[in-house]
Amino acid sequence: MNTSAKTSLDVSVLKKYLKLRELLRPRLPDGLMIAFSGGVDSAFLVWAAEQERLASGGKLAALTTLSESFSQAERVDAERFIKTHAIQHFWHNSKELSNPQYAVNDLNRCFYCKTELFNICREVAREQDFKWIAYGYNASDGGDFRPGHKAAVENAILSPLAEAGLTKNDIRLLMQEHGLEMADKPASPCLSSRLMTGVPITAAKLRDVEHFESILRDSGLKVFRVRLHEEGPTKFLRLEVAPDEMQMAVECRELLVKESAARGYKWVTLDLGGYRTGGGNLIAK
Repeated sequence: MNTSAKTSLDVSVLKKYLKLRELLRPRLPDGLMIAFSGGVDSAFLVWAAEQERLASGGKLAALTTLSESFSQAERVDAERFIKTHAIQHFWHNSKELSNPQYAVNDLNRCFYCKTELFNICREVAREQDFKWIAYGYNASDGGDFRPGHKAAVENAILSPLAEAGLTKNDIRLLMQEHGLEMADKPASPCLSSRLMTGVPITAAKLRDVEHFESILRDSGLKVFRVRLHEEGPTKFLRLEVAPDEMQMAVECRELLVKESAARGYKWVTLDLGGYRTGGGNLIAK
C-alpha cells in the first residue's frame, strides 16, 4: 500500500488518513457500499476506499439516490467524479418526498431522508452481495444538529471518517494533497435544505430553488444559498451570498426580480448577513 504523502501535509492528518485506510480494509472483502451524495466528504470516502481496494483487494461500490431534492448540478459533479475514478456505482430513485413526515419539513426532515437512503442502500447491498454500508459523516459533524446521523445509527451504517477522527478541514487538505477535483467545492446539501424549516416541501418549490441557484451559478457565484420563505399566502426568496460575491448577485437583480415575479414570489432579497451554514434551520414564521 502506498501511504507516502508530501511533506506539506501535517503528520497528524496523515495518521488519520492511515487510520481510515485501516478501518476500510477489513470491510472490503465482504463488500463495502458507500452512500455517495456528490459532496466533498462522501467523495473523499469513496476515493480513499477505492485506493484501499486497489491496494488490498475486495469489493467497493458507491450509490447515489435521485429525487426532486437532488439538483442537476450535483448529479453532473457526481457523474464526473465516479467516471474519473472508475468507481462501481449505482443510481437509484428515492421517494422521500412522498413521505408526509418528510414533506412537512420540520427539524427531523433529514432523519426521514436518511432513513429512505439507508433503506435503499440496504436493499441494493443485499441484491449485489455487499455486507457493509458507510456514509460521509465526519468528526466535525458531531458539533452540528444532525438528525440524519440518528438514522445512520439506527440502521448500523458505518461512519469511518468520524471514527478515524477526520474533520472537514482534514478532508479538504487530503483532497488537495492528492489532487482531487472536489477539494474546493462548497458545501452542497440537498435542495430541501433551502426551504426554511416549517415551509412544506413540494417538487415545484424545489424546482424554483434550483432555477434561481442556477442563475447565480451561471453568473459566476460560487458560495450561496437561495432560501425560500412563506408567511401565510406570501412567499419570498432570500439570497445568502458570500460577502465578496454580493456585487455579482446585485448585477443579476433584474433577472432575479423578473423570474421571481413570474413564479409568484413577492420579493427576492439579498441577506446582508451573507452566506452561513444552517441558514434554513429556523422555524419559518
